[in-house]
Amino acid sequence: MYLETIHVLSQEKENVRSIDICRKMGFSKPSVSRAMKNLKAEGYIDMDEEGYITLKEKGLAIADKIYDRHKTLTQYFVSIGVSEKTAEDDACRIEHVISDETFEQIRKQMNEDRN
Repeated sequence: MYLETIHVLSQEKENVRSIDICRKMGFSKPSVSRAMKNLKAEGYIDMDEEGYITLKEKGLAIADKIYDRHKTLTQYFVSIGVSEKTAEDDACRIEHVISDETFEQIRKQMNEDRN
């Protein structure tokens, strides 16, 4: 969730800091600081001396995958009659656990429905 949040925030603003992540996710500063330390140690993010956070290649790859799932699942749920808010909430929960096989079948179904 942190990588996706950093990705989304970086599309909304030029610089992302831990406080932006706290506000977006509703998490405490210590929790976010701990997570950023771990993500940096694992090579997913860079953090400069000003505290600006950027995704490294492997962090961006994961964030892109999760964000694509989020958008696609939200669109799918809305297309079958789920309210926008519920679709967003459900997509957020499901995007992290859905199998590649199931997700690709949903994407395939959506593409077939458009044609």
